[in-house]
Order: sequence, then C-alpha cells, then structure tokens
Amino acid sequence: MKKLFLFLALLGFTQQAFAADTKEMKDVPYGDHPRQVLDFYQAESDKPTPVVFYIHGGGWQGGDKKTNPKAYLDKGISVVAINYRYVKNAVEEGVTPPVKAPLEDAARALQFVRSKAGEWNLDKEKIGATGGSAGGCSSLWLSFHDDMADPNSEDPIARESTRLYCAAVNGAQVSLDPKELREWMPNYRYGAHAFGLPNLDVVMEKRESVMPWVKEYSPIEHVTKDDPPIAMFYGGEKPVLGSSPKDPTHSGVMGLKLKERLEEAGVDVVLVHPGVEKPQYRNATEYLIEKLSN
Repeated sequence: MKKLFLFLALLGFTQQAFAADTKEMKDVPYGDHPRQVLDFYQAESDKPTPVVFYIHGGGWQGGDKKTNPKAYLDKGISVVAINYRYVKNAVEEGVTPPVKAPLEDAARALQFVRSKAGEWNLDKEKIGATGGSAGGCSSLWLSFHDDMADPNSEDPIARESTRLYCAAVNGAQVSLDPKELREWMPNYRYGAHAFGLPNLDVVMEKRESVMPWVKEYSPIEHVTKDDPPIAMFYGGEKPVLGSSPKDPTHSGVMGLKLKERLEEAGVDVVLVHPGVEKPQYRNATEYLIEKLSN
C-alpha cells in the first residue's frame, strides 16, 4: 500500500485529489422515475457539513436542478439540487392530486440525502431548503409538514426524517386555497394544475370537494410552533393586502399572510419585499449561510 501511495505521489496525485473525485455527483437516482434524480456538491471539510437543499421552480411543470453551489461551498456548506416529477408526470401515472408527486418527491429526496450522511460527510441535522416560486412552495411545505418518517418501515430511507433546520425562499406560493388567495389578491389565478383542474374558477366551484387536498398541500395549513426559522424574499411591488399586483403568483402579499401566521405560532420569520428598508438579509443565500454556519 505504501508503494502505491508513493507511486501516485510521483504522478502528482494526493489524497485530496481522490477526495475531489467525489465532490460533484450528477444525476444520482433517489427513485425509479427519470426525474427522480439529484446533484450533490460536497464541501471540503474534516467534519460533517451543513446542507443546502435546492428545489427548482417552474410551476411544478418545468425547470431543472442546474445551480451554482459556489457561494455555499466556499463557506463549507454542501449542496443538493433535486429534480422531481412534474404534475404532467403525475397525471400520466395516475397520481391524485398531481401536486402530490413533486411534493412527496422532495420529501423522499430529503430522506435519501439523510441516508447518505455518513457516506457524504453531512450533518443531517443542519439541512436548509431553498427554491423559487413552486420550489419555494415545496420548501415551505417541507418546513411546516409533520415529520413523514416511518420508523417502522422496512426501507431504511423511509425511516429518515423529513424535517428541516431552516428554509429561505424566493417568490414562493404559500397556499393553494383559491378562496383565501382571492381574498388577499382578487386577480389571483395560479395553481389549478396542482389539482388537475383547468383554471382557478373551476377550483373555486369544486372547493368543497378539493379542500382535503388544499389542507394537505398548502404550506400555510401546516404551521405549528415547532417549525424551523423561515426567510421569504419577494420582488415586484410593495405588497398591499387586497390589491391586484402585476404578478400575483409571486407577490409579497402571500409573504405578509404567512408571516402573520408564523408570528402567531411563535416561529422565527424574516420577510423581505419592496418597501422594507435596510433588510437584515439581502437574499436567501445570505440567510442560509448565516443560519447553517452557526
């Protein structure tokens, strides 16, 4: 063995070079579907690293896991970026409601990452989720949902926790309930595809029958006092409750309502939107680095 290391040293190899081979892993499967894959970027560290868990946006209908992990890797934080089944894949597979597929894929991917903690040198307690739009909604859903771990499962991955240490999201949707969304913003029209319906007017008509789905898949419905710290970042206009913003799908009005709910529950929350002067954090990256580094 000593001769082997001497030989490799002569060739310019080091143990660090071997470690570098494992620093980036692409399209690691966490399920059987082609979309159930993730990329892993490993931070250099002699102790288990925190993790940023990135869920891409695209309305659960498009988008990809491609991301730049450098800002986190430079701070000793590893990064996981996931793909997941789109709602159209859920429809093809007969998953009801379709939004169940991307959300539960996110939970399964998180459990998979935790199952790799020893192999990938990860601190499974310090995982912070992030994403924009639908990816932000998925991150919030994971943040607030009760732990989906099944301690009695024969599958060791399913026994892992789905709880998060923190989350920081951009332009995230917080509810799938058309009634409350239109009370907040009369021109709101997004989200019917989550239930396999053509538009939000139809969701309104069928609201009573879809309420069990609304309750299960709306992040705001799961808020409790034991939830992790949350940061939300929104662009566009200064949010005004009852207004009709240019981009209601990503409006800070949703952030106002979720912040209200989180504060009532005693959960630590940061909300940054146009009109907030001298915000403590400029973006989700700053927030996650501070939270995960402490």
